[in-house]
Amino acid sequence: MPVATLLPFTATPNRKSASPTSFRLTEKFILLLVFSAFITLCFGAIFFLPDSTKLLSGVFFHSPAVETNTRTGQDSGDSGSAGNDEKVLAKIKKDHEKALIEAKDTLQKRPDEIKQDIIKEKEKVAKETIGQGGKDVNNLPFIEYRRPPGATGHEPLDPETKERRAKVKEMMKHAWDSYKRYAWGSNELRPVSKQGHSSNLFGSIKGATIVDALDTLYIMEMFEDFDAATDWVEKNLDFNVNAEVSVFEVNIRFVGGLLSAYYLSGKEVYRKKAVELGEKLLPAFKTPTGIPWALLNLKSGIGRNWPWASGGSSILAEYGTLHLEFMHLSKLSGNPEFAQKVMNIRKVLNRLDKPQGLYPNYLNPNSGQWGQHHVSVGGLGDSFYEYLLKAWLMSDKTDEEGKKMYYDALQAIETNLMRKSSSGLTYIAEWKGGLLEHKMGHLTCFAGGMIALGADGAPSDKTGHQMEQAAEIARTCHESYARTALKLGPEAFRFDGGVEAIATRQNEKYFILRPEVIETYMYMWRFTHDPKYREWGWEAVQALEQHCRVEGGYSGVRDVYASSPNHDDVQQSFYLAETLKYLYLLFSDDDHLPFDHWVFNTEAHPLPVIKKDQTDRPNEVE
Repeated sequence: MPVATLLPFTATPNRKSASPTSFRLTEKFILLLVFSAFITLCFGAIFFLPDSTKLLSGVFFHSPAVETNTRTGQDSGDSGSAGNDEKVLAKIKKDHEKALIEAKDTLQKRPDEIKQDIIKEKEKVAKETIGQGGKDVNNLPFIEYRRPPGATGHEPLDPETKERRAKVKEMMKHAWDSYKRYAWGSNELRPVSKQGHSSNLFGSIKGATIVDALDTLYIMEMFEDFDAATDWVEKNLDFNVNAEVSVFEVNIRFVGGLLSAYYLSGKEVYRKKAVELGEKLLPAFKTPTGIPWALLNLKSGIGRNWPWASGGSSILAEYGTLHLEFMHLSKLSGNPEFAQKVMNIRKVLNRLDKPQGLYPNYLNPNSGQWGQHHVSVGGLGDSFYEYLLKAWLMSDKTDEEGKKMYYDALQAIETNLMRKSSSGLTYIAEWKGGLLEHKMGHLTCFAGGMIALGADGAPSDKTGHQMEQAAEIARTCHESYARTALKLGPEAFRFDGGVEAIATRQNEKYFILRPEVIETYMYMWRFTHDPKYREWGWEAVQALEQHCRVEGGYSGVRDVYASSPNHDDVQQSFYLAETLKYLYLLFSDDDHLPFDHWVFNTEAHPLPVIKKDQTDRPNEVE
């Protein structure tokens, strides 16, 4: 309430003779009145300027003595109280005027100037805190940020390719806008029922789709949406949860997504959040061997493995898919522990005998011995092999150990698992205790892209052979799509009983918007520029639009062999992170996220190659 309104009502009950005692009492009421107005101003400032550190500090903290003197002055009854009250009143008047001037100045500034002032004030306070023996919350080293080449691209010159690329961006906009409208802050979207969806993989961490989609928004130059997502991350992404999470899923989606967003945009919030989450995952490595648990309670630090995983074993694709992210966490945090943890995993693996040169999917973290001898380049094994190759590439081809492990493993896979069907389709089977199961999963279809990516680094006499293998796997996976009613691939397909590249079991006929086939098309296009890969990708776009697009987003389907789709009502976060990103890059020029500067993690989050000429300057990002 304004001062002028308060004065008559406050002063009227105290009209008395002008004796010395009554005069001091009146002064006290005036003092109380002014102080009340001052407090009113403060609260007004809070309502109008909730984030203005500068203003609030000016109002509340510039004269700490005033509050003390006011309290003691009001309780004092001695003969010197009048003089003290006059001093207090003068002090309050001065501070009052100063606060009004600061408030007026602040309100006249543009919002971006106010925000900048707040940031400067926070930095000043942080520096003062550190100077007084305090510690920065993340204790991160200074890094000179330089964006690697190709973070954004330009429109293709070919009109048809340009139009198709624009269509993929429109698909991303539909998926993102639907998530924003119906499930903002939730992990994923239910596009048919138009509500949020959450998986127990993330515990009670929220916003998986937001973090997973950050880099896709950026490379598609959807910057307003990227800024809105950044704001959500800054204000709402919280890892202080008493919940059990999948170390693997949280690493590839959240840590990978945050790292990629940092390297693309340079925004410091992403580096801080990535390191914060990485530190919370470190207790997973507290096992006798250092092989991490699959599940971890982020608050207690207590880990365990999936109860179904071969007598409490850790899974190859999970503990083997931390390397890229953890190497970057060490680089960005200055903490070597992240890198040491993942390098120790290799030491454990290198001490073990490999049956037929193969890596079984299960490893006991207590005994350090293999579990069941089940080998797969699909689920449970896939990204382990991918990360061996990409660790070498991301190190600017200095990680010779990773290179050797990859090419040795690939040779064992070719010898023991790769087969040709009677009609000439190359596939990668699964190996169970020495017996082959002639089944190939949709997840395994990433291998075409992986083999193509690694072909150039193979011995010269094997480069052409590996490119042929990659092309054959791409063709087989395309056939798995072409032989369905919806022209979308099943979760797994078989090569037995006269059947080729077709799912024969009901629980293998679903399609959940997976990216692996399109991922291989993208790599094959980059390395061969054979137009069929873009055509195959466009076929997938048309099938997604016809059968998976609904009013509220994109949904998976339960049976790709049915004549009409039965939607599963889940828009997976990886659809935005991977499927749409790989499609967009398929119709982009090669200088958009070029392979000599970027390596994709298994969730399609691009991470920069750590250039060998930067190793002597650890606090600089290439």
